[in-house]
Amino acid sequence: MLFLVAALMLLGVVLGTVAHAPLDVTAGLAAVIAVWLAVFALRERLARRRHTSAN
Repeated sequence: MLFLVAALMLLGVVLGTVAHAPLDVTAGLAAVIAVWLAVFALRERLARRRHTSAN
């Protein structure tokens, strides 16, 4: 429960920061996060394929 409260507080801080940031900065950071998540997903998928084929 404490984790949920902390996550909601952090979300509020981040959304408040984005609301005051210029659109270019917001779009740039969103693109960086999207690339980061895509790379993470690709690495996880490749790791699962290697792990599954080894068994």
